[in-house]
Amino acid sequence: MMSYLNQFFFGVYPYICLVVFVVGCILRFDHGQYSWRSGSSQLLRRKQLVTGSILFHVGILIIFGGHFVGLLTPIWVFDAIGISHGAKQVLAIVAGGFAGVMCLIGMLLLIHRRLFDARIRATSSFGDTSILLILFAQLLLGLSTIFVSLQHLDGHEMVKFMEWAQRILTFRGGAAELVAEVHPIFKAHLFLGLTIFLVFPFTRLVHMLSAPIWYLNRRGYQIVRTRKQNPKQPAAPAQQ
Repeated sequence: MMSYLNQFFFGVYPYICLVVFVVGCILRFDHGQYSWRSGSSQLLRRKQLVTGSILFHVGILIIFGGHFVGLLTPIWVFDAIGISHGAKQVLAIVAGGFAGVMCLIGMLLLIHRRLFDARIRATSSFGDTSILLILFAQLLLGLSTIFVSLQHLDGHEMVKFMEWAQRILTFRGGAAELVAEVHPIFKAHLFLGLTIFLVFPFTRLVHMLSAPIWYLNRRGYQIVRTRKQNPKQPAAPAQQ
């Protein structure tokens, strides 16, 4: 039974998540472009938002970049430039730990602001709060893996995850078997990371894929209300 579960969660589930991620993002952008936003609440507790947002975004970008390069760069590239598996492991622990703590502080500020300010909580959707808590749980799992990684600084475990990710993206078999015996906390981290891809198209996270050029081709107009005018002055037309 455990073998079948491992095969599903780390051999089949990744493809389910990636298909939903790609198709969901395309459909949402095509049919719900006005929902493609982060839903700013910057008018409330602006100072806390700015501090938390900067720490969170800088930290998360470093973490994302580290995972992207660390997992998807072919192993032979590191070997060719003389970076040993152990050195890569230590670099990941130090850089990832620093970025993770920065991101954690920022996220705690954002969570406190969203959950403990009645006005912000009232304007927050279930999805806004849920994805923030999911990211928080994923961050805690990621930081917890550091303590496990310190027990095997030879980088052997990291090579398993690199090979797993590259086999998944290149549709090669045997990916699930590579992570069958890894520590459960790594499995939880992988599973929740894949789940984030699964729910990504249905949350505010889609704004990560935005660039100003996309709005040039957005269908229709967005009506923006003007400020209340003096009764003695003619009302300004709505902007389109």
